[in-house]
Amino acid sequence: MAITNTAAFAQTTQTNTAIVVGVDDLTSAPANTILLVTAGADGGLLTGVSAIPRATVTASSLHLFISKDSGTTQVLLDSALMAAHTVAATTAVPVTTFTAYSEDAPLRLDAADRIYAGSGVALAGGIAFTAEWSDF
Repeated sequence: MAITNTAAFAQTTQTNTAIVVGVDDLTSAPANTILLVTAGADGGLLTGVSAIPRATVTASSLHLFISKDSGTTQVLLDSALMAAHTVAATTAVPVTTFTAYSEDAPLRLDAADRIYAGSGVALAGGIAFTAEWSDF
């Protein structure tokens, strides 16, 4: 980003989803993580991440990783617990929210930072992660 005397404001609001089915292993090169966010050329602000199971699920540890090298190295950034739930036609499917990020308290992303999603429990039907962010 060019240095100017004007404030940098978020320019482009974005959302994306990623479906996680496999188990990650919480290492610096975890298997089975899925790309959720790629910050723009001037960086961005992550304002929300949530997840929802697409099938009956046991209690699951959900993970977010950040990468500054196009995904080669991924560092554990955050975790949330998804409660066990039986999906049925007569029940609402609960959403699990990562509470550290909001419009009031965004995560600042450097240029081209990537956020990956993963789960501690495999689910053949998948867990749908949704992210909201704005690029500068």
